[in-house]
Amino acid sequence: MPTFPDDPAVSDSCLKSPTTAASQSASPQPAAPRKSMGLSLWLRDLLISAAASVLIITFLYQPVRVEGTSMLPRLEDRDRLFINKFVYHIAAIERGDVVVFRYPRDLEKSYIKRVIALPGDTLRVDLGHVYVNGNLLHEPYVPPEYRDNRSLAEMVIPADSYFMMGDHRSISSDSRDFGPVDRSLIYGKAVFVYWPAHDVGVVH
Repeated sequence: MPTFPDDPAVSDSCLKSPTTAASQSASPQPAAPRKSMGLSLWLRDLLISAAASVLIITFLYQPVRVEGTSMLPRLEDRDRLFINKFVYHIAAIERGDVVVFRYPRDLEKSYIKRVIALPGDTLRVDLGHVYVNGNLLHEPYVPPEYRDNRSLAEMVIPADSYFMMGDHRSISSDSRDFGPVDRSLIYGKAVFVYWPAHDVGVVH
């Protein structure tokens, strides 16, 4: 919130002659007090800030609610978070991003998952261990108790498609079931949990 300087202090250390004092008392007074001007400026700045906030939320960020537990431990059922709807217009989708996309088998539904493999990557899953381009993928976001023993034959991710998986591997329905997700279905990146209080923070 903008601040404004206090009214200048008046010192009585310099005395005025009676003539000077009389002439000053006859001079006209200011039409409007400074505080009125300060209030007007404050209201103007407040309205500008509010308008900017509405534009940011409308065009850049969207609040969403998580339904389900396939992204535990970071995202819990009914967590509320902001997704960035604009970032992928200027930046590439990266491995490890948590994204929101339209479910390929029912476009009325949206899923939130983690990007595991990018277009052109070679991927295979061996008893729960994920290999991308022949290298074991380091996944600190998947605790041992959330892993499973599923396997998936080696595949190459098609152009403009992304392989998604939930962090809670043992219960997640993801690209292991419905295949890679087309780029056109991805519409946001999860960035920040704002409710409940114990989950508040950046999504990694």
